[in-house]
Amino acid sequence: MDFLLDPNIAYLFLLGSVLLVMLSLTTPGTGVFEIGAFFCIVLAGYAIYNLSFNWWALAILVLSVIPFVFAIQKPKRELFLGLSIVLIILGSVFLFARTEEQPSVNPFLAVVGSGLTAGFLWIAVRKTIEAASVRPSHDLEGLVGQIGEARTDIHEEGSVQIGAELWSARSEKAIPAGSSIRIVRRDGFILIVEKTVN
Repeated sequence: MDFLLDPNIAYLFLLGSVLLVMLSLTTPGTGVFEIGAFFCIVLAGYAIYNLSFNWWALAILVLSVIPFVFAIQKPKRELFLGLSIVLIILGSVFLFARTEEQPSVNPFLAVVGSGLTAGFLWIAVRKTIEAASVRPSHDLEGLVGQIGEARTDIHEEGSVQIGAELWSARSEKAIPAGSSIRIVRRDGFILIVEKTVN
C-alpha cells in the first residue's frame, strides 16, 4: 500500500473519484459509477489521511459540488459547470502540501490530468444534462392535435401518416384514403382521428 502514498498516485485517484462522483450525479441508478467512485474515494482518502495536505484545497474540492448541483438544475448550466471544473482543478492540484523545492504533485501530471478531466467533464456532463432534458421523440401525448394524411380508408381500422411515421388509426366516421386528418386522441398505440374540414 506504500505506492498509494505517492502524491502523484493519490492525485490520480482523487481526480478519478471526482470524475466518477460527477458522472454518478448526472446518471444515477447505474451503480457502476457509484461503486467506482467509492473505491477511488477510499484510496484517495487513505493517501490524504497519511500525507500532509492543505485544508483550504480540500475545502475548495468540497465546495466544487455546489456549482455542479446548480449546473444540473439551473438554466445557465455552462457557467456553473465551468465554475465547478475550475474549483476541482484548483483544489486537486494544490491538495497535497508543497515541499521546499517543488509541489508534491508533478506539475506536468497536474496540468495533463486536470486538463483531461476538465475536458471530459465539460463534454460528458453537458451532453448528459442535455439528453436528460430533451423531450422524447415518441411522446404519444404530443401527437394529439397533429395533422396527417389517411393512407388507407379509415373507419374501424386503417393507417395514417404523421410526419415520416405510419400509425394505426380508427375513426367514428368513414374517412377515404388520401384525406387530411387530425388526431383527436389515442387509444394505446392506435390513433383516433377525424377528417379535417378544408
